[in-house]
Amino acid sequence: MPPERPDGAGAFPKSVEPPAPTVPDPASLYAALDLGTNSCRMLIAQPKGNQFHVLDSFSKSVQLGHGLETSGRLSRGSIQRTVQALRICQSKLRKHDVKRMRLVATEACRRATNAASFLSQVRRETSLELEIIEPEEEARLAVVSCAPLVSSKAEQLLVVDIGGGSTELVWIDLTRVPPAERARAIMRLHAGFKPDDVSPFAAARVVDWISVPLGVATLREQFNDVADDAARFALMSWFFEENLSAFSPYEAEQTRQNFQIIGTSGTITTVAASHLGLRRYDRNKVDGLRMTSDQIDTVIRDYLSLGPAGRRNDPRIGRDRQALIMSGAAILQALLRIWPTDRLSVADRGLREGLLYAQMSEDGVLEA
Repeated sequence: MPPERPDGAGAFPKSVEPPAPTVPDPASLYAALDLGTNSCRMLIAQPKGNQFHVLDSFSKSVQLGHGLETSGRLSRGSIQRTVQALRICQSKLRKHDVKRMRLVATEACRRATNAASFLSQVRRETSLELEIIEPEEEARLAVVSCAPLVSSKAEQLLVVDIGGGSTELVWIDLTRVPPAERARAIMRLHAGFKPDDVSPFAAARVVDWISVPLGVATLREQFNDVADDAARFALMSWFFEENLSAFSPYEAEQTRQNFQIIGTSGTITTVAASHLGLRRYDRNKVDGLRMTSDQIDTVIRDYLSLGPAGRRNDPRIGRDRQALIMSGAAILQALLRIWPTDRLSVADRGLREGLLYAQMSEDGVLEA
């Protein structure tokens, strides 16, 4: 069955457009930086209609959380790598003279005992003020970024964000929202998961959400001592599922009809790229792609058959991703085992896009 993209998959937030013909007014620019357990990512953008136009971006694997699982601290090497990346971000912000920004850190900094001293060092050496956000806000922003991929037929929606240090799951009931309004109802969740009683709009109801302190980096570290590749994969998948028992929809059986899963993470986009056979990553082909459970299982079985050496040399996976792809695949397989679905929507978007949307929405600079 050929890959499918839903109507409107390329809508807000759209992060790949032709360069702006004129130099933008710095007052109209916004920036969003996401410092995660594994990567440092930033976008600089300006509002454009009900979307935004990206002027500059940055993404680098810094492995900030390397060794955190055993030591409880951010290592000296991880801090040095991260500060170097943040210096590049600072130069880009200065070049574009950006005034409106949110620069956030997530799970690694939430857990590290030396996070405060790390943030002080960042402030001292780069002048950047990072804030550590709570898991709920991280989940909300990831959900908002995926709004354009929500099907008008979806009545039950599961949004999954697989990070480096944690995985966020949000279950949303859309049955009371008119089909044509479902994507907009998701966007309104940036203000909070509890519905606003005075709002004139039909609200998306968050049934439950959870932040599991296991992402691609932290889950892999838990099972580093298991030598056998296939056994390590099976144990990681089982262990992740065990950590979902507190999530209320865990025990509930879901029908496949009118149920949608949207997944956002490097793992999911890599699986999609492998499915498409892309030797060079193409966001336009991946973002919004809908994959069947069988297609995802085929890719994961292929990864297992390649073994560690084969995955290192597979251009579809890439050098930066090969060490963590199996822990991410173990999480993905566990989710599809619990909630079988005919389609998983692939989202090449996440916290940065959610941060931009939230800032622009608060300032009222996006068209309704």
